[in-house]
Amino acid sequence: MTASGFMNLTVWQRAMELLLESYKVAASLPSSERFGLIDQLRRSALSVPANIAEGHARDALGAYLHHVSIASGSLAELQTILLAVKDLGYATPQQLARPLALAHEANLMLLALRTALRRRARVGKGKRG
Repeated sequence: MTASGFMNLTVWQRAMELLLESYKVAASLPSSERFGLIDQLRRSALSVPANIAEGHARDALGAYLHHVSIASGSLAELQTILLAVKDLGYATPQQLARPLALAHEANLMLLALRTALRRRARVGKGKRG
């Protein structure tokens, strides 16, 4: 696993697309939400690809799994914030369609990645024992 190899991961690429879309949503929110929804939206959106990259760059499989788990949690947080933005009337369902679709796709990819990493971890333990 090379440090720059994370850029070849489709899940990281999708998370980066989601980051960009989330920043567009954040830019459209009222300035009164600067220290609320806007900051939280940006932080959670950035956390997803950042944790995928950090985990991929780690030497230990357990650390990779840990960071993928954090990315999944940040993604759930991001989805919740996007839904809150809609429910508060700050954005229409049409404006949130792309970010929510990307979030759903990234979620499926993260689940698949976690499953593959867990499988690899079980196989690795079986070889040593």
